[in-house]
Amino acid sequence: MFLNSILVVITDLAAGLLGNTSFRRHFHLLLSALLLFGPLLSLWVSHYSVFAKRTHFLYRVFLRSGWGWTCIFVGSFVFVLSFSVRRSLTLSLRHLSRLAVAGGLWLGFRKLLCLLENATGSCYEPLSAALEMTSGTNGEGHPLLLLREAETKETCVRSGMLWRGYEVSEDALLLCLCCLLLAEETAVFGPYLNLGGPSEAPLRILFLFCVLLLSLWVFLLLCLLAYFPEFPTQLLGGALGCLSWRALYQGWYRLGPSWYCPGRPGVGLLSTQSKQDELLETQTNAKEID
Repeated sequence: MFLNSILVVITDLAAGLLGNTSFRRHFHLLLSALLLFGPLLSLWVSHYSVFAKRTHFLYRVFLRSGWGWTCIFVGSFVFVLSFSVRRSLTLSLRHLSRLAVAGGLWLGFRKLLCLLENATGSCYEPLSAALEMTSGTNGEGHPLLLLREAETKETCVRSGMLWRGYEVSEDALLLCLCCLLLAEETAVFGPYLNLGGPSEAPLRILFLFCVLLLSLWVFLLLCLLAYFPEFPTQLLGGALGCLSWRALYQGWYRLGPSWYCPGRPGVGLLSTQSKQDELLETQTNAKEID
């Protein structure tokens, strides 16, 4: 009972914050400020910190599978919330289709960015130590590099060689997209509670997991910008993530639910809940009159 009370208090506070209009309008500006000024933190952070290693547990387990974690928690929350209101599998699948759209967009960006890197980059092989001793360096203290033709970035890096080309940070793109998606999909929980919707412990726990995941993605984005600054690749990746969110949630989804559009989060759920309450009240009054 005590733990359930704590769960209710924490989830109510988080739902109030995420459902706040000012937070929803300005959250993307917060991410933009992190992308712009986050690399400045590299002047103060310690490069001997555990977060300065790419092999850290959070990077290996969560960042490399970021989209999978987002789909698991957000998908579970959206399905349980929508199904608990309407008991309609069709409506639940329609709301889940937003994740499918975002996933397809993410995979498409990965493919396009891979093609861009392979088209604009080149693979270089450092010369052997013996050759460097005979021929020296390039006069600037850097070892000589041998250009290797017909190499992709994947095969180049796998062979232990150097890849230099035009890149866009996929990590920044993914984290920004996941943060904005989480903020949009969980923002309906506050109005849902205000309408008196059923909020059992499983639904609140799923919502809490989504909030914790959102906090983790913001923290990992800050770590990447502070410990592994790559300007302007991270800025471009974050910009693509923000533009994807704006095109979907601020553009296409506003057209309303139809055969070609899944609609915005909460459409068909919050309004339906209020209509059900009105219908129940009407039926109760009718019975009292009879």
